[in-house]
Amino acid sequence: MEKLVGLRREDKNIWERRVPLTPKHVKELKDKDYIEFIVQPFERRAFADDEFREAGAEIDENINRAPFIFAVKEIPINLLDENKTYMFFSHTIKGQSYNMPLLQKLLDLNCTLIDYEEIKDERGRRLVFFGRFAGLAGMIDALHIYGERLKYLGYETPFLHVKPSYSYGDVNHAKEDVQKLADELKTSDLPDEFAPYIVGFTGYGNVSKGAQEILDILPVEEIAPDEIQNVVDEKRKGIFKVVFKEENMVEPKDKSQPFELLDYYKNPEKYSPIFEKYLVNLSVLVNAVYWDEKYPRIVSKKFLKENYGKMRLQLIQDISCDINGGVEITYKATEPDVPGYVYNPKDDSFTDGYEGEGVVNLAVDNLPTELPKDSSVAFGDALEPFVPGIVNADYEKSFEEINLPPEIKRAVVVYKGELTPDYKYLNEFLKK
Repeated sequence: MEKLVGLRREDKNIWERRVPLTPKHVKELKDKDYIEFIVQPFERRAFADDEFREAGAEIDENINRAPFIFAVKEIPINLLDENKTYMFFSHTIKGQSYNMPLLQKLLDLNCTLIDYEEIKDERGRRLVFFGRFAGLAGMIDALHIYGERLKYLGYETPFLHVKPSYSYGDVNHAKEDVQKLADELKTSDLPDEFAPYIVGFTGYGNVSKGAQEILDILPVEEIAPDEIQNVVDEKRKGIFKVVFKEENMVEPKDKSQPFELLDYYKNPEKYSPIFEKYLVNLSVLVNAVYWDEKYPRIVSKKFLKENYGKMRLQLIQDISCDINGGVEITYKATEPDVPGYVYNPKDDSFTDGYEGEGVVNLAVDNLPTELPKDSSVAFGDALEPFVPGIVNADYEKSFEEINLPPEIKRAVVVYKGELTPDYKYLNEFLKK
């Protein structure tokens, strides 16, 4: 098979400017592994066409002569071509109904699909991801909107130093403004009316770590969940950070039993939610965990309605953005220029923006696009080592025999028009 890779333009929305491999990666793969590249022209891409041309790639609208086609987001069904090996985030592995036609078309066209989300090591840890940048962008946006929300409520604060993350050229420029905010916070007090300022993070993975990386620039004090009530009762000044793990979210119904993480994952019905006792005292919640309907909600409408007027919660940054999921008021995904809406628990209404009565919810579902250059570099650094193995594999062999790197083989959802053994379960979703 020809060692030729096509990099397509991203067209899912106007904000998508990322690329799976940057010009630097293209040049290295061309020079070291003799892999050729065709790149579709794209004015909005974070890296200019000329940068790819200088790296040795051909710029051409027609990339379908390449046997391997890489993208970031889903490829429109009408642009799929038969017998290709595609690599992108397919959003099919949970049986997502909206992408079952895409999966079916890949099967019908005798294609191979490698999904970035499933590239994992032997312990099941993801190896190629944008997660850290979702966290970085999400926290930058949260600081910006929190400042705007407080301004709407009548308080000018140093949070207004921070702009939306998409308006920065890169992460470092954003961090410079966050540092300005940090410097001012060392010499000026935030409004006592909202003190203490407590930012809670659900989760401790790459997304959460990225968000914490931004908050940690500020003069923050980390506290344990069980310390929150004392901090509130004492009306302590300053910004406090709390990271919640699973044992802070639920407890065994049988009080004589200890919390066991694996048991909770396998048998969530044996556990009761306890997170709300902490949630009522948070100023900002950053939700960065995977959620499934078998687990308790992190924020329910019922909680917001029952506690509105006595809770301190002003803002939710729902980075996970599961529609009607862990954060029940995430009823739609938003765009970076209008990243949130206000939910009013009194009448179950939503108002776009950050003004109005209620709780602000931010729900941008493609946050890494707001930092396209940095996120593409990091993603490509992780992906590049696997590209030679993908291109050099013998696709004439059966799936059992093909010599793909094991990390990539685990991510092959479709192989030459058939679901691979680990993904046969998707047949049930295709039939619906």
